[in-house]
Amino acid sequence: MVRRIDVTGAGGVCLAAWEFGDPLKTDPPVDLAGHGVRENGEAAGRRIGHRTVQGALDRSPGVLLLHGLMGRASHWASTARWLSERHRAVALDQRGHGRSDKPPQASFTREAYVEDAEAALEQLGLGPAVLVGHAMGALTAWQLAAKRPDLVSGVIICDMRASALGAASQREWADWFKSWPLPFATLADVRKWFGEDDPWVERPNPARGEFYAEVMSESPDGWRPVFEPEQMLKSRETWVYDAHWEELAQVQCPALVVRGLDGELGRAEAQEMVRVLPRGEYAEVADAGHLVHYDQPEAWRAAIEPFIDALTG
Repeated sequence: MVRRIDVTGAGGVCLAAWEFGDPLKTDPPVDLAGHGVRENGEAAGRRIGHRTVQGALDRSPGVLLLHGLMGRASHWASTARWLSERHRAVALDQRGHGRSDKPPQASFTREAYVEDAEAALEQLGLGPAVLVGHAMGALTAWQLAAKRPDLVSGVIICDMRASALGAASQREWADWFKSWPLPFATLADVRKWFGEDDPWVERPNPARGEFYAEVMSESPDGWRPVFEPEQMLKSRETWVYDAHWEELAQVQCPALVVRGLDGELGRAEAQEMVRVLPRGEYAEVADAGHLVHYDQPEAWRAAIEPFIDALTG
């Protein structure tokens, strides 16, 4: 089962959180935002303000999963399902992504993303939780761990660099978005372009095609992303010009740095991140690129499950 729980993020932005696994029963089912919950897991009724529902919280150890730029909570479905066997696993659609709000004038700063994750932990009653972050979500995770150590018991940092990427990187991304042949006529075209034809693909990668198919929705003229590319660029420009080593050094909880051997985070930088982290550990996944949890789901599980179990067992 999966159910949606609405969370109010920074500036009042409505965020969609998705809980995997069977929650404790209430009569009638109620989510933490005060909604009824339909049998299909969708929230019913209007927002009536956030409140904690006594008896509705699963007291299993909490895990909050944070996707990367352009991602969505459903990218964590496989991970969240096996986690839910022993933990309360919740994946968050971050602002501008998935089913969360995408207000044109919303803030897409680092502070906003961190405050959103902080609000999710508090409103869902998850903390202290293990934060599992991919790419941008990993940066949010370690920045929140540095800010609110009381809410975070551990951090998994998947394929996110701590060093500054620079202006050239931002220009490359802007050009890349312009190269997308939108709209795509079919989902098969989405899978083929992102898995084979995209100039950024060095060799065919079906998992990459599936990853991007997950963030497309059908419109009258074809398939388009569920996010606004301009909002993605705004989000990205708030971290690419700066290094983030200082926040790493402030993370006091155990932290696991995971990289795919063919990912964007190089081995030397990953090992330096482990050295800077006060309680850092290192893992790498063979035959995986940037989308480690999509490329090699079983090896990904083998890399992170012992770390989570040691924290929550």
